[in-house]
Amino acid sequence: MEDKEIKSVKQRFSIIGNSPALLNAIGRAVKVAPIDLSVLITGESGTGKEFFPRIIHNSGSRKHKKYIAVNCGAIPEGTIDSELFGHEKGAFTGAVSSRKGYFEEADGGTIFLDEVAELPLTTQARLLRVLETGEFLKVGSSTVQKTDVRIVAATNVNLPEAVAAGRFREDLYYRLSTVIIDVPPLSDRGDDILLLARKFAADFSEKYLTAPISFSEEARHAMLIYRWPGNVRQLKNVIEQLALFNAGEEISRRTLIDALPAPARDSAEGKNVPYADHHSYQQERDFLWQTLFAMRAEIAELKAALGMPSSSSSRHSSPALLTKLSPRSSAKDLLAPDEISDYGPEESSGMNADPITLEEAEKEAVASALRRNNGDKKLAAEQLNISQRTLYRKIKEYGLD
Repeated sequence: MEDKEIKSVKQRFSIIGNSPALLNAIGRAVKVAPIDLSVLITGESGTGKEFFPRIIHNSGSRKHKKYIAVNCGAIPEGTIDSELFGHEKGAFTGAVSSRKGYFEEADGGTIFLDEVAELPLTTQARLLRVLETGEFLKVGSSTVQKTDVRIVAATNVNLPEAVAAGRFREDLYYRLSTVIIDVPPLSDRGDDILLLARKFAADFSEKYLTAPISFSEEARHAMLIYRWPGNVRQLKNVIEQLALFNAGEEISRRTLIDALPAPARDSAEGKNVPYADHHSYQQERDFLWQTLFAMRAEIAELKAALGMPSSSSSRHSSPALLTKLSPRSSAKDLLAPDEISDYGPEESSGMNADPITLEEAEKEAVASALRRNNGDKKLAAEQLNISQRTLYRKIKEYGLD
């Protein structure tokens, strides 16, 4: 049963969804709101992290004071200190007059620092001083000023990894993360996907004065097994496109798939193929599988180009083998059997080897990525679409040091 306070917050901020992970995040925001602590909002891009600072501000004692949202990644490094802390006249070229910064403007209220991991290290030091003492200096001034603000920060970056890499101050991380609220990715929210799709469809039908769209059962199933790497933002954009160009229609699975990024192209480029069962399995493991499959296809094509013999098997065995090898849903799982041919014969060309264990496949994928990038772990992790921490764990696990 939903807590009455959480239900009220959902209605107030038009938050759609009933998944336990989402309700837990909202509940944490509501509970911490009356307590004047710094809060760190974490989660993938497009999950709706921007709602939570507003929940915290409007549910706390500072709700009648100013709320300022700052996108740290959108402000040039050369002006970020001036934007946050203000500057004195003549402090730098172009400073023709004194200016208040956000921390002075928001005195008594709340500042939301979005993309906080993008702050330069020098600015991080200034921010740490504000958190510890409430003091700051304007750029070009030697006069210490005081401010009383609550800081809520958000990031889609793994801050412990950024600390380990020297890109983020450890002391600032611990100051910001007094309370952490993790916003779940859309793929972990189950049937919330369908609720959001219906809501967006109705909203865009009203906005564009078009006949409403509906979704076939197969299209709904496709929405549930697609991983939605862009999360709620991507779902909204896809539904807007369908509502505009397919007004009045029942959206089929094929129509929905055509509105998504091309999985065959992404696979050929060694990128994430974001089709997966959202109920279980680690995303990192899926990334490794997709990379392995792409490698096998490239090897088979190279052999064919060189006239080298390659083992053969029937086209119809490939989907079965894929199902046997991978516990996660592939792009083909969204398609009817008669639609599989759209992906071309090359997709099955790399699937002819004898089945191997999951551990062997992972080890092969990790080792190959390291070789291709001359041991550069950062590049290898990016190519595998996994975090560096996951890569280091796999290297240790499989003795690839």
